[in-house]
Amino acid sequence: MKSTLSSDLRSGALVYHRTPRPGKIEIQATKPLGNQRDLALAYSPGVAAACEAIVDDPSEAAELTARQNLVAVITNGTAVLGLGDIGPLASKPVMEGKAVLFKKFAGIDCFDIEVDQKNIEKFVEVVAALEPTFGGINLEDIKGPECFEIEEQLKARMNIPVFHDDQHGTAIIVSAAILNGLDLAGKKIGEVKIVVSGAGAAALACLNLLVELGVNRGNIWVTDIEGVVYKGRTALMDRWKEAFAQETQARTLNDVIDGADIFLGLSAAGVLKPEMAKRMGPKPLIMALANPNPEITPEDALAARPDAMICTGRSDYPNQVNNVLCFPYIFRGALDVQATTINEAMKLAAVRAIAALAREATSDIAARAYGGESTTFGATSLIPNPFDPRLILRIAPAVAEAAMLTGVARKPLIDVEAYRENLSRFVFRSGFIMKPLFAQAKADPKRVIYAEGEDERVLRAAQVALEEGLAVPILIGRPSVIESRVKRFGLTIRPGVDCELINPEDDPRYRDYVQTYLEIAGRRGVTPEAARSLVRTNNTVIAALALARGEADAMITGLEGRFMSRLRHIKDIIGLEPGVRDISAMTLIITNKGAFFLADTHVKHDPTAEEIADMTVLAASHVARFGIEPKIALLSHSDFGAADTPSALKMRKAACLIQERAPELECDGEMEADTALVEMIRERVLPSSRLKGVANVLIFPNLDAANIAYQFAKVLADALPVGPILIGAAKPAHILTGNVTARGVVNMTAVAVVEAQERAAKKA
Repeated sequence: MKSTLSSDLRSGALVYHRTPRPGKIEIQATKPLGNQRDLALAYSPGVAAACEAIVDDPSEAAELTARQNLVAVITNGTAVLGLGDIGPLASKPVMEGKAVLFKKFAGIDCFDIEVDQKNIEKFVEVVAALEPTFGGINLEDIKGPECFEIEEQLKARMNIPVFHDDQHGTAIIVSAAILNGLDLAGKKIGEVKIVVSGAGAAALACLNLLVELGVNRGNIWVTDIEGVVYKGRTALMDRWKEAFAQETQARTLNDVIDGADIFLGLSAAGVLKPEMAKRMGPKPLIMALANPNPEITPEDALAARPDAMICTGRSDYPNQVNNVLCFPYIFRGALDVQATTINEAMKLAAVRAIAALAREATSDIAARAYGGESTTFGATSLIPNPFDPRLILRIAPAVAEAAMLTGVARKPLIDVEAYRENLSRFVFRSGFIMKPLFAQAKADPKRVIYAEGEDERVLRAAQVALEEGLAVPILIGRPSVIESRVKRFGLTIRPGVDCELINPEDDPRYRDYVQTYLEIAGRRGVTPEAARSLVRTNNTVIAALALARGEADAMITGLEGRFMSRLRHIKDIIGLEPGVRDISAMTLIITNKGAFFLADTHVKHDPTAEEIADMTVLAASHVARFGIEPKIALLSHSDFGAADTPSALKMRKAACLIQERAPELECDGEMEADTALVEMIRERVLPSSRLKGVANVLIFPNLDAANIAYQFAKVLADALPVGPILIGAAKPAHILTGNVTARGVVNMTAVAVVEAQERAAKKA
């Protein structure tokens, strides 16, 4: 089966997987190997001590090796995400992707293992023999009904968690949505009628879990490509499907849909017709989960049944059933108590945790992260957003506690609250930190003008912005050049049709722009002749004028040329936010240890204490847009009065000013960098510090320190930079740097759009 990817997405995906190095994962050492003694401890002869300790007590393997945080993602490639039986080798990119999700969302290390074996007994032998290596097994993309037998045998033989995510991950999220949907509809779970289209692994796992939750098996009607699953049927039957066979003369989906409270589709596009939906019971829950095209589109379903609640497997509709909602966190909880299995109680605990989270009032931070306003539990929010940072804080402890209560935890938690607090280290740790801003940008796209509209990176970013609905691009550049480059790069964007063009050589607004420039900057040394020349030749000036005139909502410049010259034009034309002394710059770096905001990385050479206070307060508001509670450290070579050098005194004074102006901020200083990043060190130096945990906003005493730290982190920590984010300008204006990638331009587009949204909301 061939996927239906667009040519642009296909080529982009291949480049993504191929460069800068093949694949999506790597192995890194967690201990130093810098000298002969390190080598002696890590390998021969010192490693013998660890081996002997495990011989004496096998449970020591959890403390002396990486086993307890290591999961195998295993497949034989017989049922790969809509591609079918493509074999184990071709399935490897998918398994690597699953491993990345484990790591990104829950900090779990993974080896992907592709087994060239379709025979059930031989496959089981291979996997079971791997038990000494792993703390858990995640089975993936194995076709049914073989997957049932494989999981059943492995669970019986292995003393570690074995979890087929295609079955149980889907079942857990579906069950959570059904619990909440029935609550909204005022229906009792033991009385509802469920009609199912599809009888594969996921569908049957959903039904088994729903029966555990209280659904009456006699009220479940299953259909597949052979029609209704009825007693006496012989075609395409097995013992797992037989458990849901009904004594009935009905033979088609159309025969059994009448009065259904829930439609569960895990089959194919278009199976549920609008006229069928009309015959369902009151306030029906329609779960059309076929991908990429559901059994019925939400538009058609709502047209037929305005009272319906609808879930799909797609991210462009509300109520997305996405397995990433649960599988990383279920394994996190199971591994952390060294569970011997993932049992029904643990799965039910995950169901209830997910359902409960959807009902929680959204915190201010989460609201800013997901659309800019609090989401209310209801028909379009039956389940949490897959990127809700609270998922790990709810699901993992619930699963761990269920493991403890059912006696399968070999290492029960001593303090569940302390465990929950410790899990917060995973929140906002991954590259998915940009996801909240993308979601908010899509909710109300704004006009973003790009000064370097001819640049390949901008053109690629503009296409993504259009395809994703992030922004309405405006490109400054020569139409003929842009059109030829679009064609050369194989893009599908249509300049002048999909997005506005401003031709610096011939735009009808030229005279108006010159006049605006003179009105704004005429008393700051800009002569009429200079204005005419700059409006013809300087794209940053054109972009800033368009922004000042209200013809754009945000601007992005800086891919070519000098940062400071562009900053001067922005200050002259856009000006400063009221009450701000000067503009500064903050850069986000996303590392494998978390996300950190650094300031001022690009503007102020040696800011005063007052300017540092201004910059810090403004930076905190920008950080909050990412859905992150700012934890601010004012950095120095001095720890809380240890030295009285000018820079230390400056940071100390800034801390006092910030405390006076914004006492609600969690901010302290002056302190050394390791004191800011390691709470244990800070507790030893100053136990009464206002800063708790790990600082995520690092304010430096001068430009040299901030920029050097940013460059080091970017290169040595292989961090993903976002920015610079210009703070203090009267309107959203951002100056990037020459080494920014197309991805970086897209990220800053989302940042600019969200900033523009907030400014518009304040004016309203």
